[in-house]
Amino acid sequence: MDIFEAGTRAPSDGGHDYFTGQVRIEPVHSAPEPARLRAVIVTFQPAARTAWHTHPLGQTLHVLSGLGWAQSWGGPIREIRPGDTVWFAPGEKHWHGAAADQPMTHLAMQEAQDGSVVTWLEKVSDTQYLAR
Repeated sequence: MDIFEAGTRAPSDGGHDYFTGQVRIEPVHSAPEPARLRAVIVTFQPAARTAWHTHPLGQTLHVLSGLGWAQSWGGPIREIRPGDTVWFAPGEKHWHGAAADQPMTHLAMQEAQDGSVVTWLEKVSDTQYLAR
């Protein structure tokens, strides 16, 4: 058994290559092989969002606070609220982040395949983001 005490793992900024706006990532768990689970808590400030991306084995988001938006390629932008759980299928191109005027925090869970949990793609443009 491993116990990781609160506050012992440092959060990081989202980074400008894969995110737009201010994003904070707090590690929750990165299971050692053969387990594949990776989980982080991500806080997006208003209008902050991910780039378009996919996950080889899919991704589950559970919204903890605030108001968020999520979109799959070719679909409508959907609101996500505290208590909502979102599932993106393996290979589904999507983005997610905060609403334009409110922050949002979610727990993101995904599994690694061959050591990879995500494939990052192009950034979501302001026009795409605001096309509600």
